[in-house]
Amino acid sequence: MDALSPLDASFLEIEDDISHMHIGSVGIFEGPTPSREDLCAAVSCKLHMVPRYRQKVRYPPLHVGPPVWIDDAHFNLDYHVRRTALASPGGEEELRALVGRVMSQQLDRTKPLWELWAAEGLGDGRWALISKTHHCMVDGVSATDLLSVLLDAEREPEREPAPPWTPAAEPSTAGLIAQPLVRRAKSPFSAAAGLVRAPGEIADRALQAARGTVAMRDLLRPTPRTSLNGPIGPHRRWDWAHAGLSDVKSVRGALGGTVNDVVLAVISGGFRDLLLARGEDPAATTVRTLVPVSVRRQDEHGTYNNRVSAMFAELPVGIEDPVERLRSVSVQMDGLKRSHQAVAGEVLTSLTGFAPALLLALGQRLAFRMPQRALNTVTTNVPGPQRPLFLAGRRMLEAIPFVPLAGQVRIGVAIFSYDGSLKFGVTGDYDTSPDIRILCEGIERAMGELVQAAGPAPGSRPKRTRSAAGA
Repeated sequence: MDALSPLDASFLEIEDDISHMHIGSVGIFEGPTPSREDLCAAVSCKLHMVPRYRQKVRYPPLHVGPPVWIDDAHFNLDYHVRRTALASPGGEEELRALVGRVMSQQLDRTKPLWELWAAEGLGDGRWALISKTHHCMVDGVSATDLLSVLLDAEREPEREPAPPWTPAAEPSTAGLIAQPLVRRAKSPFSAAAGLVRAPGEIADRALQAARGTVAMRDLLRPTPRTSLNGPIGPHRRWDWAHAGLSDVKSVRGALGGTVNDVVLAVISGGFRDLLLARGEDPAATTVRTLVPVSVRRQDEHGTYNNRVSAMFAELPVGIEDPVERLRSVSVQMDGLKRSHQAVAGEVLTSLTGFAPALLLALGQRLAFRMPQRALNTVTTNVPGPQRPLFLAGRRMLEAIPFVPLAGQVRIGVAIFSYDGSLKFGVTGDYDTSPDIRILCEGIERAMGELVQAAGPAPGSRPKRTRSAAGA
């Protein structure tokens, strides 16, 4: 019986009938589509490596402590692994519609919080695997670890028989009440021991957090009103843009900045196009984005909780020249890194562990019901494996991410790199953002402009078009 961290628990508390806090991805595989039996067998042999996949969340009575993970005595793999088919004729449009519908449905809180959907009929002998996992289970960086666990590095790997699994007995009500009380009694002593063991590290992190908190003071200043913020509904649209990782690295080498800087610059170009198409003036607009940052240490890989903080950047949508946009992003991100803003966010988040769970839950719900004019979008960039992966003997050709929406943020962007390609998964509120295709096309156009400005790389191949890089 493991307690959820305050951050993990907050993703449960944020969720309601409108804001569904699951992350996900869509893998495009070569065909033919595996049978349900083969797909279940491929997943079943890996479940022992990811215990969370057979655990569910349970709350203690009266929220006297945080929710906990317990084994699901009635775990049924057939419930979580599902098979469907794309509407005829199959293709990008049908895949976008299917993913939007699947991601608009909340996960069942009484069961382990994940689903896999195999969708056949994609065309060109391909099929799609839609993965859906609650954010309380995993953040983006550890999700790449999960992806590597579930998928194979070889087409036909040697498989060891899965060890037998016997669920632990479900805790009693008395046990659920007792555990947080014992943990709370121990925490002051644990904190004191930590101060004795590493006083220098604690002091250094406190100083960094103080600097970062000062740097975050501008977040209290609301951004100008735009169509990017406002009430949202429960339904989602989903689309994607494509870029070659080699193109991004060529731009970085020729024009400067980091891979993440290039990514944010082309997203800025996409939002500029979207605002112009909506009749809004980008020069009079500030588009502030939350940029999740992993604070997971090297020795923490292999754990599947959330170890993520955030920085807040302003996308330079008012700058028309693509090279100037990239320079603006680079200068800003360098300043944010020096300010230790991400460290401040992580420290402030960890401090919520000292608050009673009920008050934390109420605070999270209140925060996401307040007007959120200080934040316009989310852009999360996760590096993925740069080698081919396989499932049930089929190679994964593309991997496209999905990011949830919450509060009054109507559009979010997730970026995932896999096997030499970069995919921008764009989630939009169904009712207020029917035009996210403009954003996706703008991202690809902005990438093309930067590639042209960088000049041809030695031995480079022609750039893939959207139609050639499709789902």
